Amino acid sequence: MNPFSLKGKKILVTGASSGIGRAIAVECAAMEAMVILTGRNELRLKETLSSMQGQGHMYLPADLTNESAITAMVSGLPVLDGVVLSAGIQNRLPLKMINRQKFTHLMDSNFIAPALLIQQLHKKHLLSAGASLVFISSIASAYASLGNIMYMSSKGALNSFMKGIALELANKGIRANAIQPGMIKTNLTSALEEETLLRDRANYPLGRYGEPEEVAWAVVYLLSDATKWMTGSLLTIDGGLTLR
Repeated sequence: MNPFSLKGKKILVTGASSGIGRAIAVECAAMEAMVILTGRNELRLKETLSSMQGQGHMYLPADLTNESAITAMVSGLPVLDGVVLSAGIQNRLPLKMINRQKFTHLMDSNFIAPALLIQQLHKKHLLSAGASLVFISSIASAYASLGNIMYMSSKGALNSFMKGIALELANKGIRANAIQPGMIKTNLTSALEEETLLRDRANYPLGRYGEPEEVAWAVVYLLSDATKWMTGSLLTIDGGLTLR
């Protein structure tokens, strides 16, 4: 038996249209899971689907900041063995430029949407006994940087929610954990000036940013039976940045 295999497991991945979410979907499929993709952009979900191994995968476009869209998406789901909450946004602003609208928009995407999705899945009995819930958080939840107050707050709230449901759902055998990545190479980092990237990468003891696949492999670990006795944990993958 391979305890790291996802064979036979049904996994929902949010934010699967690009970046870390896309890598997670691809790697879960490679480990023989049946993967359901969701995100706002149908065309990019199809692109993710075309990159995946295996058969039986599906996609359900949805804007999870809309509660009725969550309800409609959930109605098309089978009972799940795993859920990966990867969708999220970032908006760097100093304190004096924050307002209620900007804060609400970011919290809706990064915290309220995944929380309400898990609530609906639980209420509709769509989480199997032994299901694993994996939240993509960030080292920003506890590692301060200038202009990052809103994002830090949203990921801190997400971590607290994860710990709360890890305790509440433990009697059903459902596990919840979170991964806290440092900077990961995506289309967002490629838009930054090379000089800025060089200065920032110098802060990482391992000398580079992470790859989306390196987060995805950790997700596979948390979804697999290898972590059946692991819940309420924060797994940091940051190239050593928070050692400093």
